[in-house]
Amino acid sequence: MQTKETTTETCCNVIHEETVAQVRAAGLEEQEVTDLAAIFAALGDPTRVRILRALSVSEMCVCDIAAALEMTQSAVSHQLRLLRNMRIIKRRKAGRMNYYSLDDDHILSLFETGLHHVSHR
Repeated sequence: MQTKETTTETCCNVIHEETVAQVRAAGLEEQEVTDLAAIFAALGDPTRVRILRALSVSEMCVCDIAAALEMTQSAVSHQLRLLRNMRIIKRRKAGRMNYYSLDDDHILSLFETGLHHVSHR
């Protein structure tokens, strides 16, 4: 019986125990991993990025967001609901009107850091 020889590429034959221990100690809880991945997934949609850009400039109502982005109010509302459920944006009620803004400075920082990264080359 003839066996097929396979080769696997390895970086080295030594495990760097201290480095592995540091990485394991800095690990994330499973819920943190899931929540963080969900935030990045939410930010991975061009329409939602445009909405976040608008809200990084000013608090806005659905009508104004729709007008600024040249979208229907229905389409904007759908995206706002998703972003609100992810705690990326928040809603402030004023009478019958709803005004939306970024949830906190962490979201603004995340957005601005990403924008800075793609802007410099």
